[in-house]
Amino acid sequence: MNVITIESEAFQQIVKRLEAINEKLNKEKGTTPLSEVWMDNQDVCELLHISKRTLQHYRDSGKLPFSQIGAKIYYKASDIDAFLQSNYSK
Repeated sequence: MNVITIESEAFQQIVKRLEAINEKLNKEKGTTPLSEVWMDNQDVCELLHISKRTLQHYRDSGKLPFSQIGAKIYYKASDIDAFLQSNYSK
């Protein structure tokens, strides 16, 4: 096992740089599109208490945006929230 020695000041500079990198990564992590919560058909049906056919109607009519990969359909949680807010009545 090898032992490496460095001056305290050099060590502190390394620590500061690592902390800066960590902060930058954490900030970028929050802004990536994948940080958004994605839900599938079953999740949305359970959340809204609707049938799969009603959910399909919302997709077909353009009321609810979605992404499709193969046969699997996904919805952004923020899009569902916006859909609910746009149909809110006091």
